[in-house]
Amino acid sequence: MNYFSTRNTKLNLSFKKIFFKGLSEDGGLFLPNQIPKLSDKELKIFEKYNFQQMSFKIFKYFIGDTFNDNELKKIIDTAYSKFREPNIIDVKILDHISYIQLHHGPTLAFKDIAMQVLGGMYELLLKSENIKINLVTATSGDTGAAAIDAIKDKKNVNIFVLHPHNKISSVQRQLMTTCNAENVFNIAIKGSFDDCQKIVKDMFVDQDFANKINMSGVNSINWARIIAQIVYYFFIYYKFNNSKKPIVVSVPTGNFGDIYAGYVAKQMGLNIKELIVATNQNNILQRCIDTGEYKPLDVAESISPSMDIQVASNFERILFYLCNENAEDLKKLMNDLKTKGYFKLSKKQLENLRDHFSASSCSEDETLKIIQNIHKKFDYLIDPHTATGVKPLLDQKYKREECFCFETAHPSKFPAAILKAINLKPELPENLKLNVNQEEKFIILDNNLEVIKEYISNQI
Repeated sequence: MNYFSTRNTKLNLSFKKIFFKGLSEDGGLFLPNQIPKLSDKELKIFEKYNFQQMSFKIFKYFIGDTFNDNELKKIIDTAYSKFREPNIIDVKILDHISYIQLHHGPTLAFKDIAMQVLGGMYELLLKSENIKINLVTATSGDTGAAAIDAIKDKKNVNIFVLHPHNKISSVQRQLMTTCNAENVFNIAIKGSFDDCQKIVKDMFVDQDFANKINMSGVNSINWARIIAQIVYYFFIYYKFNNSKKPIVVSVPTGNFGDIYAGYVAKQMGLNIKELIVATNQNNILQRCIDTGEYKPLDVAESISPSMDIQVASNFERILFYLCNENAEDLKKLMNDLKTKGYFKLSKKQLENLRDHFSASSCSEDETLKIIQNIHKKFDYLIDPHTATGVKPLLDQKYKREECFCFETAHPSKFPAAILKAINLKPELPENLKLNVNQEEKFIILDNNLEVIKEYISNQI
């Protein structure tokens, strides 16, 4: 399996190469030269697998000979040994909705499921290649903590995490900034997540700088993240779908990586009926699916901060397919976004997008009300991101469907929102209570590419 860029289909790079690169030099995102289409016989085998076995099988389709079987099994087993749930993910069925608990990892968010695997991959490859790299990533709240936990104290790698200053929850911030590992650097940017993400992308495109620091990335732009997220679509279908009917999955969505993994799973042959893009008030993806126009607006701060995004990086991957895999047409759309501030899908492109995705947005008041209602009716507490995913599934048309909502984070990560919704402060798991009371370590910097580059250069 080799890979090309959404902006240059002539590239033919190994998994190892694109794993280290993260983002293509042309600013595009990497895609496999083919998505494997599994036979009914191949799909049926998944019925017998646990989560780790599914992970191994699905990674094998995409990584070539980067790791031998024993190496890959060890990486996966080690990655999931830190999870509080033996099955890695669990389910809570309330009425017709199955709540998929993706937050049993060390930092209480779905990002742990992929990031712990990536941490093991980096550790093994850096040792075998005898090189040192610097990971630079942006976070809207959860990626940073997950990446830090996966990378802290590992040899031959530093990690620099950019987060928007005062625009994530206190717990999200503390899970990052209380880490005292010498290879971890937290940077609070005076701006939005989109500003953080743009800085990281600009660094990748600046080849002199990227090569100078031997830069790599662990955002969902890294294809390895997508592979790991594909796994739990297969897991929920074969372990939590007793009817074996086609499934409807509602995914709280910011950067489009988690739901894009569902699209790949569907292309591989998984029986997914509908993928619902669930957004908060920063609803650019919902507006695009409804109208065909992709036009970023100012980011509005919300009680679901991990979704406070107006430029969803992974959307470029689906755009590539909407452009009939034509890199030049894709580049035209991205250039329109850069020069005009928006792009417009053709009628055919919009029809194709709607063939795969529907969309919903959820206001602040609706989010709080959903948290309240679920807690009152079922004595079950969900976080504000999950609440946005619940909203579309409350529609009468889904009552007879096999519905899954991704519970992307533990409610204790958002104490202010939960307090506002039900007048109670959620408790952190015991193992994390000490962490968030420790001294924080981070630097506040201006939203300026050159300032950030200088800071990183001075630390390595």
